[in-house]
Amino acid sequence: MTSGVIELKIIEKLTNTFLPDILDVVNESSQHNVPEGSESHFKVVVISKTFKDQKLIQRHRAINSCLADELKNDIHALAIHTFTPKEWRETTDVPLSPKCLGGSKFDRA
Repeated sequence: MTSGVIELKIIEKLTNTFLPDILDVVNESSQHNVPEGSESHFKVVVISKTFKDQKLIQRHRAINSCLADELKNDIHALAIHTFTPKEWRETTDVPLSPKCLGGSKFDRA
């Protein structure tokens, strides 16, 4: 499968900003109620030395800041998983993304 324009922007920005040891960008749009070929739902896994001594919230804010334009204009949902190389060696457990509930199909019972 080829990467789309938004996915390539995400890869480029995260690579240039965080110089990751490992970067995994997954377009999860097909798992949601969106038109075929959409680039609106992503999961990123970023393993970088730049996260050393940062709390999780700081890491997530840094990712959100890096991708601010895409979040404002293109991305509807972004799952963020950040690790230092040491953390990654100790646990390679990345949670699976939740199933799409289709927005209005959310059961509030």
